Amino acid sequence: MEYGRLSTTVVRVLRTAKPQQNRRWQSSTTQQTPTPIIQPAFWTTGRVALVTTFTGTTAYLYGINDLSSHLRNETPKRSTPVYANKSELQKAIADLRSDLGEDVISTDDEDLHRHGYSEWSSINIDTLPVAVAYPKSTEEVSHIAKVCSKYRIPIIPYSGGSSLEANFSAPLGGVSVDFCFMDKILKLRPDDMDVTVQPSVGWMSLNESIKDSNLFFPVDPGPSAMIGGMVGTSCSGTNAVRYGTMKDWVINLTVVLADGTVIKTKRRPRKSAAGYNLTNLFIGSEGTLGLVTEITLKLAVIPQETSVAVVGFPTFRAAAATAMSVVRSGIPIAAMEIMDDVQMGVVNSAGATAKKWAEVPTLFFKFSGTPQAVKEHIQQVRQLAQKQGAGEFEFARNAEEQKALWSARKEALWSMMALRREGDEIWSTDVAVPLSRLADIAEVSKKELDELGLFASALGHIGDGNFHASIMYKRADPAEREKVEGCVKRMVDRALEMEGTCTGEHGVGLGKKASLVKELGVDTVDVMRKLKASLDPLWIMNPSKVFDFREF
Repeated sequence: MEYGRLSTTVVRVLRTAKPQQNRRWQSSTTQQTPTPIIQPAFWTTGRVALVTTFTGTTAYLYGINDLSSHLRNETPKRSTPVYANKSELQKAIADLRSDLGEDVISTDDEDLHRHGYSEWSSINIDTLPVAVAYPKSTEEVSHIAKVCSKYRIPIIPYSGGSSLEANFSAPLGGVSVDFCFMDKILKLRPDDMDVTVQPSVGWMSLNESIKDSNLFFPVDPGPSAMIGGMVGTSCSGTNAVRYGTMKDWVINLTVVLADGTVIKTKRRPRKSAAGYNLTNLFIGSEGTLGLVTEITLKLAVIPQETSVAVVGFPTFRAAAATAMSVVRSGIPIAAMEIMDDVQMGVVNSAGATAKKWAEVPTLFFKFSGTPQAVKEHIQQVRQLAQKQGAGEFEFARNAEEQKALWSARKEALWSMMALRREGDEIWSTDVAVPLSRLADIAEVSKKELDELGLFASALGHIGDGNFHASIMYKRADPAEREKVEGCVKRMVDRALEMEGTCTGEHGVGLGKKASLVKELGVDTVDVMRKLKASLDPLWIMNPSKVFDFREF
């Protein structure tokens, strides 16, 4: 019933009712004593219920009408971000220098170029940051964020500078925050098997520093990677098949938000069911939600025995099929990598290792555990490889040989870069697919790479379905660039058709934003946008990465 009609009904009832006294005296024919006669009260239960219903319904309907009007007319759309003009940028830089010291802020041209361009990246843009900040503490990072928030200046985090998808580029200018002075191991806790570090600690230097504790950090991407960037891209490495990826090894994070607020995502237990999993929200967010200034990492016990083996195969598919059979057999491989014939030739040509390799599709295995277990696992893998026509296994006899054998895989990208001619660039990309489809995508993609007519190789962390391609081309040649872009796009689309992902470990950055939408859909990406908007309403944290701004 509409509240207008209900109002009319109630008024009619009130008007027609005659007022009566609550009680009156009436004489009885049989008794001389007057007897009180109770008359029905005007406010009967029914009338009270009617009026209560009227007022409650009226309030509800007016409230709904007011809310609808508010939603239609008063809820603002999130408008396109507006960033600082030149005058405001100059004021912000002056404020930062005054507050933190002249040496904390650099506007040197070479410095700006180094923080906006990367020879590692598949994509580079012309825009550079307007300044580089060099904080030495969480407090200084917080102050930088407050000043940038005040003047609406983009903030771009920078640690190792080895990311591959323009993750630290500055398409909107802004301040690049370089953590190079925040490179301390803050506390090692051997009994708890964890360590707290700052973002510019390299994973290799960390392991070197803590090796006497008989512990190590198992996530191992490129040699120059640092923990802060590894958190930002949720990277992995050759050990992922055994130990998992970055998200599996982070206990908590200290994060500076866009307005300078400092939070810690959780305390230090190995497990917690307390509240939202904010730690994993920031891992893989590529600096779009906050600046990570401290990281507490889990550590693993160094295995009793480690052995490395290398074996060649007649075809790329045979090598990939062997890898899948090893995984399905349940053999606990520490690492399993694949490189094609082109990449093995690259390693030889670059002279990155002392050994000369057979230029055929090759699998690299790492075995770890007790001496007896390692021996058994090697024999099991050898049998599976022989079914695919594998050649002879080559084993390392000591730690030095292990390092030499494994270095061929770890030096793959560096070897290719060493062969560049003037004007050459390398497009390095990755996808990941369900394990059962890896041999399929590897075979088709390898064939397409060979048909490009360019110097292109295939490799990857084959034990967890992560496939990589590296293509050398002349960026200034539109025809070559078009061929490379088309090849990469088809490889990504192929992975998505197989229910895979557009990136297994490199991140989205600038390069794969369209692929992310294709992979997850607009509605899912919009959820990410809303999460970012709630933490970064001015849209200043590494803007234009992962996804673009969109009104919603």
